[in-house]
Amino acid sequence: MRIAVANASAPVIEAIRQTILASGYHELAWLARDGREAVAACLHDKPDLILMDLLLPIMDGVEATRQIMAETPCPILIVTTNVNGRAGKVFEALGAGAFDAVNTPVPGVTASARPLISKLQILNRLIGTAENGVQHAPVSLESRSDEPLVLIGASAGGPAALAVILGSLPVDFAGAMVITQHVDAQFAESMSHWLNERSTLPVRVAVEGERPQAGHVLLSGKDAHLTFGHDGRISYQTQPADCIYRPSIDLFFESAIGHWNGKMIAVVLTGMGRDGARGMKALREAGAFTIAQDQFSSVVFGMPKSAINLGAATTVLALPRIAPAINELVSKSSQRCSLVQRNGVAARVAC
Repeated sequence: MRIAVANASAPVIEAIRQTILASGYHELAWLARDGREAVAACLHDKPDLILMDLLLPIMDGVEATRQIMAETPCPILIVTTNVNGRAGKVFEALGAGAFDAVNTPVPGVTASARPLISKLQILNRLIGTAENGVQHAPVSLESRSDEPLVLIGASAGGPAALAVILGSLPVDFAGAMVITQHVDAQFAESMSHWLNERSTLPVRVAVEGERPQAGHVLLSGKDAHLTFGHDGRISYQTQPADCIYRPSIDLFFESAIGHWNGKMIAVVLTGMGRDGARGMKALREAGAFTIAQDQFSSVVFGMPKSAINLGAATTVLALPRIAPAINELVSKSSQRCSLVQRNGVAARVAC
């Protein structure tokens, strides 16, 4: 990959440069010492990847990311000091289209570059190929009786999109919701708090063995694949270990088939790559209603576009229309599943 670096610190630039060149697989495209310079450089020479600091002079990394993704979109990895201490800024950058975030290597400390090297390996595979190599046979849905379940997969640009959706749902929302977002596990807890402040519904990290509940939002939260067990309970799986995406949205979607008896609605939001397309197709074939975010409102149209091209989307909607559509579908499903009186005997209508 041709990698560009936007950072104002000469020692950090040198540490990153050494990390890039030592791999033998990458080359340095250009350097920018402030956000405005990075935006301008990208207009003239778009690299395969930009390593973007948050604390840049003149224009910070969040705004530079936003402008680059609007004018000359390309993969951006946030590389900054104390990522956990700057969680709010990190989520702003991820919402603007950055893929992920990692701490800057400490100059002179070789081991400190390992997290960055790991991210570069992931991004090299993601940019170089569109498949994650995971295949599952479709399974038919069993009879439905539980509350509706909303499954959402998101990647680059996802935090901001999720904030819009979660902030637009009614407080009496009748469905359960589980979200898989491509983000480093170290940010999961902070992201759940960040989304919780912007959501009408309570948001928290999903715990192994728990079952989704109506009116609650669960977020993937480990360096593992979030899946569903045979009784609809949350399970974290380490295999397959060689997935480009971790957590994998395809695995997440496919695992729900046959394991949740209620109506299912699946949504693929903005993101780079193709993760979620095949899983959404399997869900649609199994009877779920599926939604892909449209190109205009997506920060990165890769994942929704792949789902649409595969025929996985029942409908394509702009971001502001997704929450109303989800609520309408859940409300209708809840009404169909409510107890009714037939000949004086209570009976459940299959949803």
